[in-house]
Amino acid sequence: MTTGLHPGEAPQDPRATGNPPLPRQERIGPGTPHADNRTRSSVITARAAASFDPVGRSVATARSFVRDTLQGWGFADIVDDAVVLTSELVTNAVIHAGTSADVLCLRSDDGVRIEVADRYPEREIPLQGSPVNMGSPDREGGRGLQLCAALAGRWGVEYTPTQKQVWFQLDLPERAVGTRSAGPSLPAALLPLADGRVRVAVIQIDRAGSIAAWNEDADELFGYTPESVIGKPLTDLAAWPHTPGTSTGVAEALQLSRWEGSYGIRGANGRVTPVYASHLRVRDTDGEPSTVCLLVRDHERAVLQTPLRGSSSDTSSSSEGPNTDPFEVFIGSPAPDDLDGLLQRTVERARDMLDADSAFLLLATDDETELEVRASTGLPSARQRFARVPVEAGPGRYGSARMPAVHDDLLAVPGAVPLLSGTGMRSVVTVPLKVEGRLTGALGVAAESPGRYTNEEALRLQFAADRIALAVESARLGELERLRRGSLSFLVEASDLLAGTLDRDQTLALMAQMTVPTLATWCAVYTIADQASEPYLSYVLHEDEDRIDGLKALLSKIAPPDPVPTPGARVWSAPATAAHHAALRTSMRSLGLNAPTTVSSGIGTTLATAAAVGGETVVLPLVARNRVIGMLTLGKPTDEHFRQEILELAEDLSRRAALALDNARLYSERTAISQSLQRSLLPPELPEIDGVEVEVIYRAAGEGNEVGGDFYDLFPIRDGAYGFAIGDVCGTGPEAAAVTGLARHALRLLAREGFGGPAVLERLNSAILDEGARSRFLTLLYGELWPQEDGSAVLKVVCAGHPLPLRLRQDGTVEPAAEPQPLLGVLEDLELYEQTITLEPGDVLLCVTDGVTERREGTRMLGDDGLMDVLTTCTGLTAGAVAARIMRAVERFASDAPSDDMAILAMRVPGLQKD
Repeated sequence: MTTGLHPGEAPQDPRATGNPPLPRQERIGPGTPHADNRTRSSVITARAAASFDPVGRSVATARSFVRDTLQGWGFADIVDDAVVLTSELVTNAVIHAGTSADVLCLRSDDGVRIEVADRYPEREIPLQGSPVNMGSPDREGGRGLQLCAALAGRWGVEYTPTQKQVWFQLDLPERAVGTRSAGPSLPAALLPLADGRVRVAVIQIDRAGSIAAWNEDADELFGYTPESVIGKPLTDLAAWPHTPGTSTGVAEALQLSRWEGSYGIRGANGRVTPVYASHLRVRDTDGEPSTVCLLVRDHERAVLQTPLRGSSSDTSSSSEGPNTDPFEVFIGSPAPDDLDGLLQRTVERARDMLDADSAFLLLATDDETELEVRASTGLPSARQRFARVPVEAGPGRYGSARMPAVHDDLLAVPGAVPLLSGTGMRSVVTVPLKVEGRLTGALGVAAESPGRYTNEEALRLQFAADRIALAVESARLGELERLRRGSLSFLVEASDLLAGTLDRDQTLALMAQMTVPTLATWCAVYTIADQASEPYLSYVLHEDEDRIDGLKALLSKIAPPDPVPTPGARVWSAPATAAHHAALRTSMRSLGLNAPTTVSSGIGTTLATAAAVGGETVVLPLVARNRVIGMLTLGKPTDEHFRQEILELAEDLSRRAALALDNARLYSERTAISQSLQRSLLPPELPEIDGVEVEVIYRAAGEGNEVGGDFYDLFPIRDGAYGFAIGDVCGTGPEAAAVTGLARHALRLLAREGFGGPAVLERLNSAILDEGARSRFLTLLYGELWPQEDGSAVLKVVCAGHPLPLRLRQDGTVEPAAEPQPLLGVLEDLELYEQTITLEPGDVLLCVTDGVTERREGTRMLGDDGLMDVLTTCTGLTAGAVAARIMRAVERFASDAPSDDMAILAMRVPGLQKD
């Protein structure tokens, strides 16, 4: 921003901070520290300020800001040094310190002073009176101070409890009168081309816009003699490119103090000649204003084009014709191709046009009841960006943004312009942006002194606003369309991700990761177990992983937000307040105030955490099935606000996330109940049998299943006798599980009542049939085992429709150990019989379910023969080794995961082991 001071007035301090600065360290060149206040004694004739976020791209943006500012002031001689120093200092702030950077450029009569402030004052605090050790030039940190010492005429560092500021001053070199700039010597091949003699048309335009003088070159270029054009308006000859709904713009350009750009002149032959023009407004000896126009062919623009006016003179180099839109007279050419760039350029041009201290631009919401800050200069932009103010904001003629307004003194009308409260601005002029009579925004400029603006300035600003309103609205609609398309894509992707998991912890992580950094800088998810429970901090995420622990510690010390079911985002001020108090206590400890003299080791973490949560924080309820199950908390860093579009998108996301989180909760509860019931169907620990090795391997097919249709059991019947069983219930689900439980408990009960194997299975068959429609047929191998004193074991088995047990002898032969009989749950009258088997020392009895024998790979099936082949290789192995080898062979038989439950029961009578 620019500001003028009348001679004799004391210069105003451009850095209005609320805290007195601590002792500052200054250097003059590379010499010793020296207190020097001469930089404040010079009259400040212009200034510009900008804030940059703590991201890498801000360094390049800061360089462009300083370069554009100094070039606009005509200080090309010192631009390179200023850009290099600014780049290093902003890098230190946004990359190494991790905070935002505020850059202030001050123009005075003897040079330029640039100040770079960050919000990390504890880095390298020099002690008063001690030399500053800046380290090696190869060291990344501190290099900016070394460059300041090498390039700047004066430089220094100032500290407050909340920020550190590095400043440097570059003095203007002495230049001879009339010298503006000089370019390097170039080879002839690189010089611009000209068609023969370069002709420069000199045309003078009087106050009324008519041609008053026309030189010979103008005659040659356009074919008109002086007599035929003098007295005619230049607009009769100019072919100005225009936008529908706007005026031609030539007359307005002639009223500016200086203008450069491209347009066309219609010649005597009717053809339009593209020209590059330089307009200069002058006064004659009588004080009458007129405009001198120098024109050359557009492709010879190098003759006139001013290299110092990059943004306003960089018109198209194409020889096909002019392409300048009318609003570029105000906005400059080329115009930014994005909305934020266009709005920022607008406020900067408006500030310069009225010689203001600050400027701001607001865009209307869809219902036109509020205005949202979208760009500002000379104001704390990070704090104001996306803040909202009502359209009707005060009494009297200042009460509506729909009409131009001039405020002579804001102190006399408190709250007239809420945006400027507490900024030190006294006078302001605001004008509406309208398209087809509809309010689309507001543009304002302000000054620190009262009574700066009149209706004349308001008309000038309204004229500029009318020229850019259509372009701004078009860019805004384009941005809105992109945001809507992006929002839809974001919500579709979020829904897919949330629907893809039923794990509670993973759902919480997805909720946070989808919001950070897309919607917010940090996120916290609170969950509520039931209506009687307090909200619990379940997940915290920050875009900077180093900030997560500090953020979690801060949030755990404050009360959670109230679980209000009202939809929409509501502001939660507790985190910012707690962060502010924590930062204040840390700063006081660091200064030795009301605390031990030692600086807390957590100062860096505390201040960084305070900056991370110091902005706006909003809470969105997570409501599912008419119950608040949690809160989604989103936050911004210091002085930042949420856009309404972001809040609406976050609200849509919170509804989807709440349903996904509740589904995950219900699934977890159902899974826990299911697993508890399934575990009840498994037998307790297997008993140890003297003289017999027993090993069981059980694999249930299906995710989350612990028990399927297959089951097994081994239990003592009476002294010296044991019962064993392995079975397979037809089907899956609760009905199959019910039959499994019935079979396992009936077997134990009937066997311990003294019934033999056939009687046990016949009574179990009747019990299954009594279940009626819920019954399922069952294949079952049941037996009783008696270990013998000679080391053998006697078994009596009944195989009711189940795969036959296999017996492995010590010599490696394998044979079935029983005969097949009818399965259970089909026939009412069964006549079953039992068979007796004697296992000699070293023999193995292998019992499996059909999931083992029916293992498939394409058209191949393992089958009974394949199982017997594997068992023949298990001679001499323990029961555990036999079961493991069988399971490994079954898994390797096919590449796909098993689709059926599998159970393996191996019993071995120990004998002589093979070497």
